[in-house]
Amino acid sequence: MSIASIKESIEYPESDGEPMGETDLHRDWMVRILEILRWRYRGQRVYIASDLLVYYEEGSASKFVVPDDFICLDCDPGRRRTFKTWVEKRVPDVVFEVTSNSSSRVDTVKKPVIYEQIGVKEYFIYDPTSDYLEPALQGYRMVDGYLKQIQPINGMLECETLQLGLRLIDQELEFFDLGTGEIALDAAQAERAAREAEREAKEAERDAKEVEREAKEIALAKNQELLLEIERLKKMLGEA
Repeated sequence: MSIASIKESIEYPESDGEPMGETDLHRDWMVRILEILRWRYRGQRVYIASDLLVYYEEGSASKFVVPDDFICLDCDPGRRRTFKTWVEKRVPDVVFEVTSNSSSRVDTVKKPVIYEQIGVKEYFIYDPTSDYLEPALQGYRMVDGYLKQIQPINGMLECETLQLGLRLIDQELEFFDLGTGEIALDAAQAERAAREAEREAKEAERDAKEVEREAKEIALAKNQELLLEIERLKKMLGEA
């Protein structure tokens, strides 16, 4: 059997066989990051995934890593059961890990080595409890073939690949657009913001109509006063 045939016959499992075993907080943040990225890149040729097995060496089913969230630009956004780098001819551009008690060592020791090896451009780790990572938000960027720690600017980390800023507000991770400064929202937040903007626009329209009505009433009252004054002056002239 040829090497090519052997490689084709290898099965790549869709699960690593390990239960997630994470807290609600950890899972919530995995989902939140996923949804923020999905909304930001909606309708674009971008693939975004969470807790998906990424195989990075053809012919070896043991060479995989499972990012909490990752994004691959200029990549078919269709659904996948696994992500094979040799099939995609791409690797994740940016990876996000939400660290916890059970994953902190893997997130800070094992995974960075793999991400560096396969060529991930930027890697961010967030500890929503601030118990297992100091500081609670850290970032790394590929420089000359090595992932080097990103230095914060005024407490903010820049993700150059996505043109996003990351910062902690009351220990909660916040994303914002580096160009506009606007907060990056997920779909639900964006919908709420749109409803709020619509409500405010309607209120502004009602206020404008009320101001217009009051202005008309004032003008009408002044006109009436003026007519009365004219009539009074006419009578005075007539009597004279």
